[in-house]
Amino acid sequence: MSPLAQPFDAVIFDMDGTLLDTESVFRSIVFEVCTELGYEMRDEVHASIVGSSHEATERMLVEAYGATFPYTLFDEKCRAAMHERTTHQGVPVKAGARELLTALRGRDVPLAVATSSRRPHATRHLSHAGLIELFDTVVTRDDVANPKPHPEPYLTAAARLGVSPGNCIAFEDSHSGVRAAHAAGMRTVMVPDLVGPTEEIAALCAAILESLSHAHDALFAVPQTTGD
Repeated sequence: MSPLAQPFDAVIFDMDGTLLDTESVFRSIVFEVCTELGYEMRDEVHASIVGSSHEATERMLVEAYGATFPYTLFDEKCRAAMHERTTHQGVPVKAGARELLTALRGRDVPLAVATSSRRPHATRHLSHAGLIELFDTVVTRDDVANPKPHPEPYLTAAARLGVSPGNCIAFEDSHSGVRAAHAAGMRTVMVPDLVGPTEEIAALCAAILESLSHAHDALFAVPQTTGD
C-alpha cells in the first residue's frame, strides 16, 4: 500500500517549485543578474539556494563569492525582474496543481501554504495564479521567526488549521522544504522540480512523485480524515 493511502486531516503545500512553476523562471533571472553584476553563477551554487530563505540565500552567496558580493543589489534586481516577467507572462502553475487543490477543496480538506517567500510576493503570485482562494491560510517568511529548514512554517500552518502535524501531508520540491516538513512530523511528499532527492532526502519522504498529477489517486484511495 502506498504511504499516501492512509487517512489525513489536512494538506500543506510549498509554493514556488511545488504549486507554481516559478523556480525555472527565477533560475534564469539569477544567472542573468549575476552576469550583470560581474559574477558567474554556477549550477551547484544555484542548487544550494533553491527553496532557501532570504537569509540563507544571502549567507550561501556570500560564502560562494566573498564578502564583497552585493547581495542587496542582487536581491533587488532579481525581484524587479521576477515582477516584470510574471506581470507580462503570468504566473505559471505546476502540472496537476489546480486539479488537486480543487479536488481537495471539494472534499472540504483544510489547505495551507507554507512558503519561505515574503507575504507580498506570496500573495501576489498566488492571486495572479488564481489559487489563493483555495487556501484556508498562507504562512510566509513574515509569519515565522525561523524559516525552512526549521519546522516552524509547517507547525504554524498546522496550528492555524487546527490539526495535528502528524495528521498532515506536506508537498515539497526542495531539500530545505523536505527537511522542514519532516521535522514538523508530517507525512512528506517530494515532487522534485530543479533539484532531485539525495539518499538522505529520500529517506525523509513518505513518497517521491513525478508531479502533482500523480498525487490525486493515491490521496483519495481512502477516506481523507483521521477522525482525530
